[in-house]
Amino acid sequence: QVQLVESGGGLVQPGGSLRLSCSASGIITVILDMGWYRQAPGKQRELVARITRGGVTNYADSVKGRFTSSRDNARNTVNLQMNNLKPEDTAVYYCLAQQSFPAYNYWGQGIQVTISS
Repeated sequence: QVQLVESGGGLVQPGGSLRLSCSASGIITVILDMGWYRQAPGKQRELVARITRGGVTNYADSVKGRFTSSRDNARNTVNLQMNNLKPEDTAVYYCLAQQSFPAYNYWGQGIQVTISS
């Protein structure tokens, strides 16, 4: 049974930091990309950061310079360090793991991140 378990969300003030972590288990073939997406109320899910197996990372323009993603291929984990958080970062954040074969995207259950004073 495949599981993606996210942790680290919560409520912080503007300018604060949070670190999200995601651990994938049960995927028996190679995981290609891992990453993070988010969905704010009334909006579509959007890319935050996506990192290839080789470590190349793509960030949304809105988070460049503030967020950093990293992964551990041996542990099937991906992290998202979020600094200088803004109210517009408030959303449910979802972890992604892209299975190589058969091709399939697994998603975590989502974790709430709220930025408010």
